[in-house]
Amino acid sequence: MRWFRFAVLVLLATVLQASFFADLNIKPDLLLILLVFFAIYCDTSNAIICSFTIGFAADLIGRTMGPQMISFGLFGTALAYLHQVIVIRKMSYQALVIFITALLAGSMVYFLNSLKGEPTPQSMFAALFGIALYSALVGPFLFLPSAWWMRIKISRFSRR
Repeated sequence: MRWFRFAVLVLLATVLQASFFADLNIKPDLLLILLVFFAIYCDTSNAIICSFTIGFAADLIGRTMGPQMISFGLFGTALAYLHQVIVIRKMSYQALVIFITALLAGSMVYFLNSLKGEPTPQSMFAALFGIALYSALVGPFLFLPSAWWMRIKISRFSRR
């Protein structure tokens, strides 16, 4: 694992998420897309470290500390272990995994925030569904540049 490249990629995604996408009502979650990318294309121990680190970066731009690191860490770990059983290489499957992970992790973040006494927005489920949908649409297209930057070989277009 190239940790310096990983740090630069997570820092870039965090800055883009906090600044550029902050003005949009419903936006793709770049950090969640990176979470799924590293859970799919890294070995299990590196994927677990990456998921907790990405969750920490997501907490830095959020309102409270902890909920996103916990949910990203748990679901990133689950995806890393699931990847040992199921190979997720097709773009449609990757989009489905991003969509389901976004719904589950987002629901857990809202649940943990409600335990801390944070107010929940009125249209929480609509925003959660929109973020999951946009992340699933954009995510698989960001996997190829991320793999190029991290020097990870993916065989998306090869024949079996």
